[in-house]
Amino acid sequence: MTATAPHFGPIPSTPAMRRPLAAGALLAALVGMVLALLLGGAGPASAHAALTGSDPQDGAVVATAPKEVTLTFSEQVAVDEDSIRILDPDGKRADTAAVPRDLGGGSLAKYGVSLHSGLPDGTYTVAWQAVSADSHPVSGAFTFSVGAPSKTTVALPADQAGGGLVGALYGIARYAAYAGFILLAGGSAFVLACWQRGAGARPLQRLVVRGWMTLTVATLAMLLLRNPYTGSGKLADAFDLDGLKAVLDTKPGAALVSRLLLLGASALFIAVLFGAYAKREDEREKKDLTFGLAIGGTVIAAGIAGTWALAEHASTGLQPGIAMPVDVLHLLAVAAWLGGLTALLVALYRTPDIGAAAVRRFSGIAFGSVIVLAATGIYQSWRQVGTWSALTGTGYGQLLLVKVGLVAVLVGIAWISRRWTARLITGGGGAAAESTEAETSSPAAASEGAEDPDASGATDASGSTAENPARAAQLARQQAAVVTAEKKRIRDADPDRSGLRRSVLAEVGVAVALLAVTTVLTSTEPARTEEEAARASTSAAAPAAAGPVEMKLPFDTGSTNGKGTVRMEITPAGTGANELHLWIDGSDGKPMDVPEVKVALTLESKDIGPLPVVPARLAEGHWTAGDVQIPMAGNWKVAVTVRTSDIDQTTIDKNVKIG
Repeated sequence: MTATAPHFGPIPSTPAMRRPLAAGALLAALVGMVLALLLGGAGPASAHAALTGSDPQDGAVVATAPKEVTLTFSEQVAVDEDSIRILDPDGKRADTAAVPRDLGGGSLAKYGVSLHSGLPDGTYTVAWQAVSADSHPVSGAFTFSVGAPSKTTVALPADQAGGGLVGALYGIARYAAYAGFILLAGGSAFVLACWQRGAGARPLQRLVVRGWMTLTVATLAMLLLRNPYTGSGKLADAFDLDGLKAVLDTKPGAALVSRLLLLGASALFIAVLFGAYAKREDEREKKDLTFGLAIGGTVIAAGIAGTWALAEHASTGLQPGIAMPVDVLHLLAVAAWLGGLTALLVALYRTPDIGAAAVRRFSGIAFGSVIVLAATGIYQSWRQVGTWSALTGTGYGQLLLVKVGLVAVLVGIAWISRRWTARLITGGGGAAAESTEAETSSPAAASEGAEDPDASGATDASGSTAENPARAAQLARQQAAVVTAEKKRIRDADPDRSGLRRSVLAEVGVAVALLAVTTVLTSTEPARTEEEAARASTSAAAPAAAGPVEMKLPFDTGSTNGKGTVRMEITPAGTGANELHLWIDGSDGKPMDVPEVKVALTLESKDIGPLPVVPARLAEGHWTAGDVQIPMAGNWKVAVTVRTSDIDQTTIDKNVKIG
């Protein structure tokens, strides 16, 4: 994840926003935005390792079949015997079906596959699918021809790896995993650092436990979906045991298993936090236990965050040794801010006991999180984007701009909301609620009040509750509920607290959308990689010539009316597809019709050719040929054969620079 938003803050209070339904509608709309972002990005994931070159090149025509086909990527990929397949015009494998050879060294990611000998002429298809170093599947296909292009029965795949239903489910699981981690880590941190009495509050307990369950289920789902996500794309393969075993041997699989083990440790942490810690009354013992839980929880949270850093963007590319710890810090700061914000929202809506002191402590923690997020986000943005042009010219950069826009919205909300926070801290309502918190919030105190007939005015028919314990217990519960409801009514009537509550709801809603954009960003090819791959691909395929090549070739077949001039134009005179136009003028300068014209291209320095070209007659003295494939740049010999009668013909040639 990259730069995230600052600490919580309310939005200005308006009559419309004072209605809970309006705040709920805002949250519902933002949740809809989340689903749209996830489903909109549920198609093929953008490749993180891009194909930057190949030999033969896409669309090339070679004179003889090569012994080997090589592919070059922008970063290292994981390959097996089916990662690169060469298919002949009939759709049969023309390669030896062996694991591709690693031909690279250092940062060069180049792989080669050997072909069978004696391959016939025709068009061959190269289909490849692999897993990039940052755990995302990549795929593609292209064609080259031996001798001359031909018809082929192989259909180029329209979809990339990681798409379809499996890709959508995997993307949803990724989002749920991030959300679960934020609730688990941030909610626990809020209890320990901001409101320790909240350890006994059921709503906060449910929030943290649900975060743990969400992260656990999402991690298991990702582990099962990993095989079809990077392979066949079939949902049924999620339960293939051999595929699951293969996943466990990969870096992403090991990271997911490590996350599950750490979730086991976090379950023990939750049990202590909401069990022994919540019941501990001695202040000294509770302080010691707070310190121990804080250290243990930080270690577990950092370990879980590390399972993302070790397997995704941070683990590859520039400066991975710096990027991985920076990514861990970024995730922890996001959890502290966003998870704490969610816990605060739950406390404000579902518990009547939270006071201004807890809000003030969370504000300080959130501010510290903002500083960490700003520093780590700037570094991550530089590392993944690199240039200003990439910020606007790539999908990753554009998504990053959307995220920055959401951050700006949250900064504006935070600036306005400081008035609400200050009023809550200094206002009478907040202070009064804080001072009476210990007296009215405990069930024991409420029960004592309920059991006092003078205080409650409630007795049984005989006038004594002591003679009817069941009735006394019922009265105690009723009185506790009345006290709690009255306390909540008083606090809800506080305009400062109501404004803070609505603003936190709005900010959580924006943050939910922000998390969705972040999840899509982690599935998108980094802008720096995309630009580098585009530059490498362009330099390999683009013609070097500034324009078409033109030439004049005088000829004489030795017969009557056998003299003339061939004028030829090759456009654009670069590698790949070209268009050839040929005009024949007689000795009088007028168009000359001849029975036959043939052209051959030869690159003698590479022993390529002659590549035959048979132009078609377009008009008197005008011949043309489209889709003339020139496999590589060089000094080509262009030979033209002109036949002026059944027995009279001649061949003239000229060397020209193409590409």
